[in-house]
Amino acid sequence: MFFWIMTVGLFFMQFVTGTWLHVAFPSISFKWAALIIPFILSVAVRFGMEYTRTHYGAWESVLYYVSNAWVGLAFILFCISLLCAVLQLILLLCRVNIIRFLGPASVGLMVIFCALAVWNGLKTPAVKYVDVHVDGAPTLKAAVLSDSHLGMGVSLKRFERALNILQQEKPDLLLVLGDVFEYGPDQDKYAQALARFEAPMGKYGVLGNHEYYTGYENSLRFYRQSGITLLQNETARPAENLTIAGVKDVRTARVKAQDVERLLADIPSTDAIFYLSHQPLLVQTAEDAGVGLMLSGHTHNGQIFPFNFLVKWQYPYVYGLYPVGHMSLYVTSGWFYWGMPLRLFAPAEMAVIRVNA
Repeated sequence: MFFWIMTVGLFFMQFVTGTWLHVAFPSISFKWAALIIPFILSVAVRFGMEYTRTHYGAWESVLYYVSNAWVGLAFILFCISLLCAVLQLILLLCRVNIIRFLGPASVGLMVIFCALAVWNGLKTPAVKYVDVHVDGAPTLKAAVLSDSHLGMGVSLKRFERALNILQQEKPDLLLVLGDVFEYGPDQDKYAQALARFEAPMGKYGVLGNHEYYTGYENSLRFYRQSGITLLQNETARPAENLTIAGVKDVRTARVKAQDVERLLADIPSTDAIFYLSHQPLLVQTAEDAGVGLMLSGHTHNGQIFPFNFLVKWQYPYVYGLYPVGHMSLYVTSGWFYWGMPLRLFAPAEMAVIRVNA
């Protein structure tokens, strides 16, 4: 179903872009090309995305990158085309015609924004420092790994480079928020690289929705190999007066407010609570239960502007640090990207939470 929706959506976005270019540059041939070219590209992209889910290699890696990148680039082209078309229509209603200037300007914006998206997608995520105060918690530094979507989309070399940068921060904890490994070759090597990461107080994590989509048992194996203590509606106590609680993916595993309340009810009242939830949901429930720090990912901060506005419709807490009563909530934009190897005005990050520093 996903691939059918993606194919239809991709065709529509390309058709709109082609239509705008024909309006802006009438000399560009339209007619059948406006239907045939989007159709061929949509079918080719669908083939590339499906084929590379089960076939791995050097050529397949290139096919994966090109197929997924084109979906994101088509979205950027579509947004610019639609914006320019609406602007041109409004101006025509006001008896103003600037199509001679708007056409070249739109192409310029397309080139600039697409280049920025590709460049930001290729960059290693930067370290993002987040300072929070949590009553009763010890002074510590927690590194956050979230939404890396390793495998075909992110090479082992890129992942190791990012881990080495994060290791230089000498974190006390590594907190994993899910959607870590997607699919592809060398899963064991990715897990071994993560297992070598040093965090004196331990590594704790929860599953994301993609761990369920790509194979639940396989995901459990990856977490075990990586040395991550997996919390599935469970708690752990890495230090005196500190409890880390983690839940299954709220939507995929259908976690209810009552499940969160039950999980947090048995924690000693003297303990500060760090609460891990892949999706930033049931936030008020966590605050009411006495959580001091909640960490989430999943949203990617939209990944490609202006998609973040659409994400915000579904997730009020889309990115950044939010005060929620006596609790601090941090929603990270994630390490790399999902699917489309692009980032536009929503940079990837490796969050380092400095508690009571």
